[in-house]
Amino acid sequence: MEDWGLIPYATALEKQKGLQSVLVAYKQSLRDGILWEKEIPKQHVIFCEHPPVYTLGNRAKLEHILWTEQELKENEVELFPIRRGGDVTFHGPGQLVGYPIIDLENFFTDIHKYLRFLEEAVILCLKEFGLESGRIEGLSGVWIDPENPLKARKICAIGVHCSRWVTMHGFAFNIHPNLDYFSHIIPCGIEDKGVTSLYQETGKEVPMTRVKQILKEKLQSQFGWNWEL
Repeated sequence: MEDWGLIPYATALEKQKGLQSVLVAYKQSLRDGILWEKEIPKQHVIFCEHPPVYTLGNRAKLEHILWTEQELKENEVELFPIRRGGDVTFHGPGQLVGYPIIDLENFFTDIHKYLRFLEEAVILCLKEFGLESGRIEGLSGVWIDPENPLKARKICAIGVHCSRWVTMHGFAFNIHPNLDYFSHIIPCGIEDKGVTSLYQETGKEVPMTRVKQILKEKLQSQFGWNWEL
């Protein structure tokens, strides 16, 4: 388990790519019967926050960003097209971002099951704060009031990328970010549903450290992960 704190998105992205590529290279060397002469790489589960940034997944449309290029510049918001599932989303301070960089072949080879497990860990975490949440069929992420199409609002977005079953990217869990940034995009390409946060739902300022600890426990319980990955 690692905590990168507040880190620029570009820096975190390159670090993720590096960690993933080493794991992929190690797996390939084992399959090819080539002696791995370096230190055996670990798997990683990373928590962090980012300065304001919009990221565009594989299915993203530029028209889902409602600010002009000049407005993005004026508001100091970066824009990154990246290799993950999903459309456009926002990352910023007050949002807990999780990046598991793990070899799914050590657990199960089912990307949909992996997504559901990530969602379930967040759902269980929210219960600790008295919030009921769930899923919406056909849409990834964790939602408040998922059974009510007119009131459903997303509290955690999920988008991942896999290479030879080694994951990167992950989830973005809104604790107390500035939700105004979401009004300048069509979040995840979904026009008829809102975005919320733990603070907005409870009216309470919850320390990020407390959320991290609870979510760490839920991830460990859900996956059976050893934190010495």
